[in-house]
Amino acid sequence: MIVLCTDSLRGYGLNRIFELAKKAEYDAIDLAVNFGQFDTYNTEYLKKLIKDSDMPVHAVSAPNQIASKRIKEVILMAKDIGAKVVVLQPPKILELKHANWLKKEIPKLREKEHLSIALENAPAGSFLGILPGHAMSNIQDLKKFKHVSIDTARIGEKKQDLIRTYANLRKYLVHVHISNIYRGKKYAPPQDGILPLESFLTKLKQDGFPGALSIKVMPKYLHAGDDEKVIDDLKDIKKYYKKYYEKVETVTSEESEEEKEQNTA
Repeated sequence: MIVLCTDSLRGYGLNRIFELAKKAEYDAIDLAVNFGQFDTYNTEYLKKLIKDSDMPVHAVSAPNQIASKRIKEVILMAKDIGAKVVVLQPPKILELKHANWLKKEIPKLREKEHLSIALENAPAGSFLGILPGHAMSNIQDLKKFKHVSIDTARIGEKKQDLIRTYANLRKYLVHVHISNIYRGKKYAPPQDGILPLESFLTKLKQDGFPGALSIKVMPKYLHAGDDEKVIDDLKDIKKYYKKYYEKVETVTSEESEEEKEQNTA
């Protein structure tokens, strides 16, 4: 499933973003909540928009550094509009109380609300030039959280190995924000840049990844403001997705075992 993160078309109203995603034949929306934009968390408006556009919301991405009360509101809203996944951002390194709340309370909320609530890998950055900028940001912390979302641009920004990171988190992965690094800049279209996204997407499909691939790019790369170019650019990304993901055959467990035997022979 290919979905469009609404952050990719910041500057448009939600109704226009849904319309453009529909015209580009995307499967669903990844709604980036912004508490400064009331429509992004107005449940009744979102329900009407989903119905009128015939475009579901598959995932809801929460903003950075929000309080536990706000997280609960986002989770309830996501459930009410029929989303399958909520993506949370890691807390800042000194927000130990909030980190402990996430570790303790999110498993309970998952079970209560029957939603996948995932933690995303942290962006680059440090505290005082020594400590990582965010808590719960290493591989082990992500594994302990159980449900994980990968942002490929952040992996590239940190100069981490995308395929190795995926291999470590594969068992826990429920959502992926797809974009590339182009000329040192994050959130370029998947087909433009230095990350090995072709191999990554192919591996995801072969492994039977059950989640959605959310396109999250900078609006300038989609020529935001020119609707025809936006649709063309979104369709170009979808062609890339089809080639390296949709048309790739899933590898069965039997085939995987045979490959292992061949590789060890």
